[in-house]
Amino acid sequence: MHALPTAVATLTAVVLARPLRSALERAGATRTNYRDRPLAFPFGLLIPGAAGVALAPLAAVSLLTGGVFHAETVPALLLCAGVVVLGLLDDVYGARRGPRAPRGLRGHATALLAGAPSTGAAKAAGTLALAFACAALLHLEGAHLLLAAGVLLLGPHVFNLLDLRPGRALKALLLALCAASLAAREVRPLWTVGLLAAPAAVAGAVDLRERALLGDTGASAMGALAGLAAVLALAPAGLALVLAGLGLATVYGELRSISTLVETTPGLRELDSLGRPS
Repeated sequence: MHALPTAVATLTAVVLARPLRSALERAGATRTNYRDRPLAFPFGLLIPGAAGVALAPLAAVSLLTGGVFHAETVPALLLCAGVVVLGLLDDVYGARRGPRAPRGLRGHATALLAGAPSTGAAKAAGTLALAFACAALLHLEGAHLLLAAGVLLLGPHVFNLLDLRPGRALKALLLALCAASLAAREVRPLWTVGLLAAPAAVAGAVDLRERALLGDTGASAMGALAGLAAVLALAPAGLALVLAGLGLATVYGELRSISTLVETTPGLRELDSLGRPS
């Protein structure tokens, strides 16, 4: 029964994907991708949309059976909903500043110190609060709570750094979910985030085929889900390693281009281009 939310959310996302893309295009909600093609944006809205629609029948089944959702589903919903809202604000209002919009942690910090707070700075502060709230709801304490909050904070940021080419965030999410399940030696982390991860995978597949753009709305949600899967699967020592990796990726992204690194590294280059239109 615990796999049911994943299955229902997948079906719902598949059904809603085309109507959402068409609605965004009709509304003029588009942005050019790296090939300068205008695409529906932010398609990451599919994640909360499909999960929300799927919740109604799943709640009914849960009332009858009592065994559909894991207890950790509530913190997952809180974290993802909050991150989606923050990402959407950045997508909508951050873009209005065009080329003048601050970029990267240094850019947002500089703007904040100059008395010009940005949506990126608000997103960072909001994600920090959500990370600690989620870790507390998972009943973590002490160093374990701090490590978990750090992973949940940096996960969305790193996925935003990755989301510069079609399908890159999707592949990172799938790898993270597989690694979490292997580390836990069970599929509980996967089923726990399945209600949200399933539509994220569908949205990522549309992004991979260059039919739409996830935006910060989608990439942040994927990063939150990847981080949450790690928190559910790993002990503090494992979380420390994950946090170190996310920290290194964050620093590298501030100083160098992750896209250049991926495109010049054998193996990573082939994985990155897999499934992408030529």
